[in-house]
Amino acid sequence: MLNIAKIQRLDDYFTDLGRRTPKCAYFCRINGYNRQVHDFVLKYHESARVSGVIIEGNIKPPDNNNLKYYNEMLGADFRLDKNFIYSKLNKWLPRMSMSQCENVSNAIYDTLVSLKNKGKNENMLKNAYIKFMCWLYYKFERIVNRLGEEQMPKILYEGYVSIYELLLLNMLASAGCDILLLQYSGDAQYKTTDPTSSYSFDFVQSDMKPFPQDFSLKNLRVEIQENMMVQRLYGPAPDTAPCTNAWVTGKVFDDMRTAVTQRGTDSKFFYNCFFLVNGTEDKLTYPNELFRLYSEIKNSGRRITVVSGELPQPTPEEVNHVQRKNYQKNDQLILDFAPKFSGVTDPELQKLIRKAFIDTMIAESRRENSNLSKLTTKAVFLLCWFDRYKFELFKNYKPQEISCFIIFNPDMNENTAMFCHFLSNLPVDVVILNPNLNNICSFDADNLYTKTYEESLVMEAFPDENTVMRVGTAAYHAERELDSMMYTDTGMYRDRQYSKANTILLHTMYEEIEILWDKDLSFRPSFDVVGDTVNMPVIFAKVSGVKNGDVSAYWNGIRRLINNENTILITKLPRIPRGFANPMKQFAAGFLQNGKLQRQKIKEHKLYPYKFLRESVQDYILDKLQLLLDRKPIKGMFTNGMEYDVVATILNLDEMSLRLIQNFDFTKVNPKIIYIVTSRSILSPEDAIYFSFFNLVGFDILFFVPTGYQCFEEHLLVNNVEEHQIGEYKYDMRIPNLNPNSLGARLSSFNKIFKRGN
Repeated sequence: MLNIAKIQRLDDYFTDLGRRTPKCAYFCRINGYNRQVHDFVLKYHESARVSGVIIEGNIKPPDNNNLKYYNEMLGADFRLDKNFIYSKLNKWLPRMSMSQCENVSNAIYDTLVSLKNKGKNENMLKNAYIKFMCWLYYKFERIVNRLGEEQMPKILYEGYVSIYELLLLNMLASAGCDILLLQYSGDAQYKTTDPTSSYSFDFVQSDMKPFPQDFSLKNLRVEIQENMMVQRLYGPAPDTAPCTNAWVTGKVFDDMRTAVTQRGTDSKFFYNCFFLVNGTEDKLTYPNELFRLYSEIKNSGRRITVVSGELPQPTPEEVNHVQRKNYQKNDQLILDFAPKFSGVTDPELQKLIRKAFIDTMIAESRRENSNLSKLTTKAVFLLCWFDRYKFELFKNYKPQEISCFIIFNPDMNENTAMFCHFLSNLPVDVVILNPNLNNICSFDADNLYTKTYEESLVMEAFPDENTVMRVGTAAYHAERELDSMMYTDTGMYRDRQYSKANTILLHTMYEEIEILWDKDLSFRPSFDVVGDTVNMPVIFAKVSGVKNGDVSAYWNGIRRLINNENTILITKLPRIPRGFANPMKQFAAGFLQNGKLQRQKIKEHKLYPYKFLRESVQDYILDKLQLLLDRKPIKGMFTNGMEYDVVATILNLDEMSLRLIQNFDFTKVNPKIIYIVTSRSILSPEDAIYFSFFNLVGFDILFFVPTGYQCFEEHLLVNNVEEHQIGEYKYDMRIPNLNPNSLGARLSSFNKIFKRGN
């Protein structure tokens, strides 16, 4: 009889009995899942299939036919006696050896005595005895003659055991059988049967999660079948295998330089490395060190390929070149794609490539949320990238050569990670270099060596012979660090630190407008910076009436708001008359497609007027124009062609407006537009486009309308202008000279504004 012990690791189950110290049987239950559990259950299932018993659901009670045969063979008598049980068992299961029969009969006797001590009567004991005997014959007969052998038989039970099933399994374990319980919904139900875990042990690992909903032995057998079919796809096995990172010292650049002949001598392996390096050891010397590394590898005759930034997505031409079929199963996909990974002359390398592809596809198919469609896309990506880089990496390949593939400043999505892992199983050093610690790179791979340094450096591109080398002095880097300390999450901002911004409409009391007017945006309520984008609180309001009827105070209040350099004052309306000659109008239709700006087409147009602006300013203008198109605030947009007027108007802004945008710092005082409307003048639709656009750009916009009349409302489908009623309405007011340099005083006509001379 064997004691029942707890395993320390899952593979203990596959240790021969003679090598277990002390000799014991294992009876454990698993209530959680991870990849190690998944692979172990696959292996245990195969062992139980070959030399054990697999139980899915409860063991069925003996039926009438079972009981009839039992009575014919053994009779209906019963005695709670070891010799009686031994003699019956020896006749019932004649393939058992004497020692096996003795062990099992002793286990049955001890179990029945335990039940008797718990109050079970003679009839109950007889029923339990018959149930045990029938189960041994009908369910476990194939293993009873192997109990206690060196390679112990295995029982795999899926579900929750009843008390009598648990008692029988305990007997079999003590007689020389390993048992594993798979419990997909946790341990609570089992504990109702065995509250103190007297019969089995709970195996736990720290990273276990609940079993996936679709996990079952039935689905596992499907996976086993698929794996068996996939294994047939490998064809002749390669003669060599990767020895990745086992030989490295941890000094990444030195390891990359190490000659292939000095990495290892076993001809069964090729010695490559798979590195991920975040940060730099010394940012002063890092660019030069990279250039020297590149030159040394190339001069040594090894092939080297460098990709800076994102691994370029396969082009439509590359994707269309890949012929595909309608696949029903993973193995069909793999069988069809494996021969496509060709184009190398060395037979051994061809075997390695085929194996690496199949291994990669099997691994990807096991990922969560994987499906055949997604797997097909991954296979296409893998093939496109392989075809793109195979000649750079493997041209004129000779055995034991190791090429080098570097990704610099990586954008490590799952497909890029997959390709790197694929290459790491080939004669290639795969190295991901990410010197900028503000963008930590990470991904999972068992054969990946990761190193992180404390110093960070921003570099645009890898310094090979085709790039201009840029290095910084110690003082330069010190200044950059100080700059980062001062202007990161401190509420302080350097000049034009950000190139992206969104507007937030700020609702205020009328009296607050003058208080906030000349304040930096960063001091206003709800100002925020999220990532690289500023959220700017802006004023967008109409002031109707004259406070207390005091005209003099009214004009003085407006005069205080006028900033000569930062404010556009508009007193002559409409500012942009209907039908004015706009050279961009005839091209506007071609600049839009399905409501989206054709940015490249606009920028390449011969009359594109903003080429002189900084690129970031051009992009900002086009971003806000697209936002204006998306929000559709102007009546007639996308119903009667007003969207083309929107595009033409914003692509024909006057010089002063452009200068204010160019000079706009999103964290400082923002530019202003002030309209004064003292008569029944109505703004044109183009005026409505103008001020709606500049609201999105981030300007403060005020309408002073002492008459209280509507002046722009009829053109707006969405009116976000906040209105302040401050006093009695005044009519026929004459506008004084509020600012000698204002737009209304300096420019006598609209033609001058829009440069319509001649």
